[in-house]
Amino acid sequence: MLDHPDNPKFLAVDFYCGAGGTTRGLLDAGGYVIAGIDKDDACRDTYVKNNGNDTLDGAEPAFLALDMFPAGPDYPEGQQDEIRDRLRDLIPIYRQYAPGIPLLFAICAPCQSFTKFVQQRMTPEREQGRERDQNLLAQTVGFIEEFKPELVISENVASIKSGQYRHIWDDFQAQLRGLGYAVGTGNVCASRFGVPQYRRRSVIIALHRGDGDYSESALGLPIPHGAIDDRISAAKAIGHFPFLLAGEAHDEVPNHLCRNLTERNRQRLLAVEPGEPNFGFSDSKFGDVSLPCHRRLADKGKRGFGDVYTRMHPGRPSPTITTRFHSVSNGRFGHYDGEQARGLSLREGAALQSFPDDYRFYGYGMDGIARMIGNAVPPKLSAAMASWLLELWEGAQKTGSYDGQP
Repeated sequence: MLDHPDNPKFLAVDFYCGAGGTTRGLLDAGGYVIAGIDKDDACRDTYVKNNGNDTLDGAEPAFLALDMFPAGPDYPEGQQDEIRDRLRDLIPIYRQYAPGIPLLFAICAPCQSFTKFVQQRMTPEREQGRERDQNLLAQTVGFIEEFKPELVISENVASIKSGQYRHIWDDFQAQLRGLGYAVGTGNVCASRFGVPQYRRRSVIIALHRGDGDYSESALGLPIPHGAIDDRISAAKAIGHFPFLLAGEAHDEVPNHLCRNLTERNRQRLLAVEPGEPNFGFSDSKFGDVSLPCHRRLADKGKRGFGDVYTRMHPGRPSPTITTRFHSVSNGRFGHYDGEQARGLSLREGAALQSFPDDYRFYGYGMDGIARMIGNAVPPKLSAAMASWLLELWEGAQKTGSYDGQP
């Protein structure tokens, strides 16, 4: 079965894997991904077809389209026991294939439950689902306790570390420490790790002490912060893609398609220079192209969001790529090139998330693919965190202690 005898640097399981941003980064960091877990089966083709392993048996990761919650009277859809049984089958096999290779659990729970919901009203079902999803981190603790991965990584929105949900973040760290892990947490910006995008995130890294006595400083494991020199501009990231007009799709470049625009919205994109806010819409070369809602706010002496219907700056990383990055009404997601006055294509959004150009997204429709891309952990950020934690682990194995340096 072992057609590829090279050993990976680590084994991994990707919880809440989605379309595979974290997994792609783990593979790029030299890991072997045993399985990805996500209840959304629509992500299966995208995840599996883009993420074949290069080491050990060369197999694709198993995609477990199962629900992480336990089944119960109030939630019969839960499939946690099935996930546990599958991992009990899979993990020991690869532990045997690669003895002495550390196991990493990547636990990047969906972030929507920890962000401000902009709509004023949610259906009772959606509100209940959101409250339940806030417990997704806690659902993995039993898996950590049973399988004892040497390494754990978690990533989420920056506000989870200090906002109203910080108790969830703090409780997860406390549980890790109680299971024998040295833990570190901090905020990072993805742009410092080669991701062409300003994206502030909170991360947790954890290292199992095992039989050693890895001392932990008062501040915990150090979190890398990357380098400002690693910042990649939007133009460098997407400037090589073929010319595209609003509403077009390219025949040869996968996922290089974008939404159409009304003439008024095209004028809005061209009304101010790339990187500038929309405060100049009222006195543009096209006349007053202000949004009606902004006019009403102006009458009250207020301003609306300044980034909607504007273009990103070519010489800087892009704004944070959200699940609505393909819509110019949702942020500074206009292409910087005035000749291509339009929103970003799906391919461009993926590139700004640091997905490789040959990473193809399947099915789901345009909005669904944009959601997959926007929800993903940037692969280069995942790779950087995994590599950093692996260095810490290797250093601890050599010295029997942790001294604050990888």
